[in-house]
Amino acid sequence: MWLYNDQEFTEELIGDNIGFVYLITNLNNNKMYVGKKLFTKSKTYQKNNKKKRKRVASDWMTYTGSNDLLNEDIKNGHSIKKEILYLCKSKGWTTYYETKEILI
Repeated sequence: MWLYNDQEFTEELIGDNIGFVYLITNLNNNKMYVGKKLFTKSKTYQKNNKKKRKRVASDWMTYTGSNDLLNEDIKNGHSIKKEILYLCKSKGWTTYYETKEILI
């Protein structure tokens, strides 16, 4: 479950945002992970022998980050807290805010 402003974040709250910047905290060892995630992903398919692309929902609801150590801790039963720090209207803003949070 994702939290945004200490409230549960659901699909209905996405609005016109395309992604978000998140903070995942491992509650067992207090390690923190910052990242970004898009609500949709590009899917390629063929139609009339031509490659086409369309946007489909991503796995953002169940996403736990790309950090191998974090995912290993989750497999081993560690508790985590998933927070959305920023909702973003473009990929550029997701990159900006992710970088900002990492450098602070």
